Amino acid sequence: MEIGQLNIERAQIKHTLKKEQRNLFIRKFLSNKLMVLGSLIIVFLLLLTIIGPLLTPYTPYEMETVNKLQGPNAEHFLGTDEYGRDLFTRIVYGAKVSMGIGLSVSIISSIIGLIIGLCSSYFRYLDGVLMRIMDGLMAFPSILLAIALMAALGPKTGNVILALTIVFTPYIARVVRSAALIIKEETYIEAMKAQGASTFRIIWRHITPNILSPMIVQATFIFADAIINEASLSFLGAGVPTPDPSWGTILYDGKMVIFNTPWMVIFSGLMIVLSVLGLNLLGDGLRDLLDPHIKGGKKKK
Repeated sequence: MEIGQLNIERAQIKHTLKKEQRNLFIRKFLSNKLMVLGSLIIVFLLLLTIIGPLLTPYTPYEMETVNKLQGPNAEHFLGTDEYGRDLFTRIVYGAKVSMGIGLSVSIISSIIGLIIGLCSSYFRYLDGVLMRIMDGLMAFPSILLAIALMAALGPKTGNVILALTIVFTPYIARVVRSAALIIKEETYIEAMKAQGASTFRIIWRHITPNILSPMIVQATFIFADAIINEASLSFLGAGVPTPDPSWGTILYDGKMVIFNTPWMVIFSGLMIVLSVLGLNLLGDGLRDLLDPHIKGGKKKK
């Protein structure tokens, strides 16, 4: 009976601690107004991506040449492009493409960068090889490397994801390696080695959970950078192929008629600005929230 009562008390204490931690997290989240604003922007864009196609009777490829280059009106909320396609529809479907590419690049580069960073930090004989490759990729400006890769791969949505993943993986790998090198020298890691714990267990059970916070923060910034780079590639004609909608391809279509019909550039550019602003505010907020050494935006001394 005493053992059973002790287990119940331990479960109650554990439940209470989890509840307090959850409440503390919510209070810290709500106290960061910029992070809340960034989260609201991202939620709005995600809802637009999911619900937007249900709000328009058009398809992104449906052309009405008699209504081409119309300004915003009751029939076409944001006007039409040079082929008479509804601009609101193309921007909504473009959000799915642009944000889908950004999210895919962020997730894939995080997974690959996590593996490379962990292997580099734990296995010294791999460190020199892997990090020199990462340094070589980081030596090129991201957009130039992406253009070079797209020139070799060809304009295709899948190739855009592949090219940008190659571009941004080194940034994740560097962050993971730096954090893992610090964790690796902790006393409890040495104790695990002394107890005969396997390398796999030490890496995935004790090092990885402690380096996820900086990796997640970096991933949000890569999400934003990937959206910008995808738009840049598509604007240059080396990204998502036309007539597939993306914010970059809409900018590309609008550049020739910018003086007569500027709304094509204005509305698609506004979506890019909103998404990048929201992700950067969210990333800054997550950094403040997940780093216990930061208080009020400044490092504790």
